[in-house]
Amino acid sequence: MSDGVDERKRATLRRFAALGAAPLAAAGSAAAAPDEDANETREAIQGYVATTPGAHFSKLRDDLRLGTGEAQHHLRKLESAGAIESVKDGDYRRVFPAGRFDAVDKRALGYLRRETPRGLILALLRDPDATGAAIADELGVSRPTISGAAADLADAGLLVRERGYALREPERLITLVVRHAESFGPEAVEFADAAADYVRYDP
Repeated sequence: MSDGVDERKRATLRRFAALGAAPLAAAGSAAAAPDEDANETREAIQGYVATTPGAHFSKLRDDLRLGTGEAQHHLRKLESAGAIESVKDGDYRRVFPAGRFDAVDKRALGYLRRETPRGLILALLRDPDATGAAIADELGVSRPTISGAAADLADAGLLVRERGYALREPERLITLVVRHAESFGPEAVEFADAAADYVRYDP
């Protein structure tokens, strides 16, 4: 393809397709055949979902430079084939590799993909005694914003609010952050780099 946008799209698809489960269909300099395009797009989606589990539909569509109808079509095909699965999360539909995460992991990944809940989780992983006020200052948000995020995490079974905040299953959260840090952004990468400091081993 000669159009710059299409070339960028194909480069993006190729990059994520290399991470997919199926072999990448060869693409010459000329336009690929329709099913080669479909295979490449689906392989790219699988690669993207494997490295960015819990991403919602709009983010996947935008990151892969797909049209709305195009993304919906390929996601339906992949879900029907049992390659991926999706879960409704409020206003979002989040996508995961099939059979890889349990319900708690999926809820946790959904909240880790939201800026304020992710910041709250990372702050409590670094310092379990951190107060809501201190976390609000660290994240540059209001105290009610932190309270709201904490309430959502508590409703999801990921946090306990009793005389402060305490994460449930912090080791699970650390594992998810470390495994997928790059897809969460710089603050998660920084946390992952120092993750050994936050893992407590008590035989």
